[in-house]
Amino acid sequence: MRIIFMGTPDFSVPVLDALVDAGHDIACVYCQPPRPAGRGKKDRPTPVHARAAALGLDVRHPVSLKSPDEQVAFTAQGADVAVVVAYGLILPQPVLDAPRHGCLNIHASLLPRWRGAAPIHRAIMSGDAETGICIMQMEAGLDTGPVLLRETTPIGTDETTGQLHDRLSQMGAALIVRALDQLGALTPEPQPDTGVTYASKIDKAEAKIDWTRPAIDIDRQIRGLSPFPGAWTEIDGTRVKLLGSTLAEGSGPPGAVLDAALTIACGAGAISPTRLQRAGKGAQDRATFLRGWPVAQGTRLQG
Repeated sequence: MRIIFMGTPDFSVPVLDALVDAGHDIACVYCQPPRPAGRGKKDRPTPVHARAAALGLDVRHPVSLKSPDEQVAFTAQGADVAVVVAYGLILPQPVLDAPRHGCLNIHASLLPRWRGAAPIHRAIMSGDAETGICIMQMEAGLDTGPVLLRETTPIGTDETTGQLHDRLSQMGAALIVRALDQLGALTPEPQPDTGVTYASKIDKAEAKIDWTRPAIDIDRQIRGLSPFPGAWTEIDGTRVKLLGSTLAEGSGPPGAVLDAALTIACGAGAISPTRLQRAGKGAQDRATFLRGWPVAQGTRLQG
């Protein structure tokens, strides 16, 4: 099929690769414009832009698709279908209508649960037992279109957003290839009106750990915000991100370190961080972190 691919971050790259490997004709790749990054603040292409360029594909990165000129350019691609995954721009109705089979979105949740910007983070932070991928026919509403295919997967008890992100990216790549192979034979399934939730964008203010909360909530916060922005606390006045954790046995004053293995008391129960990162340092597993910076039993962490 002749495809317009629309995506921007790392999550989208395996999908682009899968479409190319499946032999589809990628008419054009759309992504967000390059933005300043790094110490020199030079414009850096997005992961999809970089991958598309390496594959020798045409790339467009408009700041908006609302102008008539951009819509004409999009329609002129003569695409059978557009595949959209974490693109980051609103698609106006003329764009949605331009490809012969419309626009298909790869969404990392079991719709209608977790429509919106941060479905992977929110699923973990809310303690969902499972999540998945939906291939959705796009329409004007926010993730409201009918679902063509869906696949579920359990969320591991110790799984972080970063780990789940990578698994779902691969699942989405495989599922969209299946959907395109069966396009025309699939029956779109309207989303139910019940069970709708919205995955609002992550705010950095959510990253500060409140040790008076129950351990199960703090564990979900740590895993759900890893690797970015990273849930954080202060140890002896130094900010430390906790990037992985498990529930642990123990109790004590909230934020108290209960043993030499860095078991930390919460409002109810305790957690044991498995990966940590001091400000200005690289991430380390707990054993390596404690060898370089032992934290004494009885230390109180500040959230």
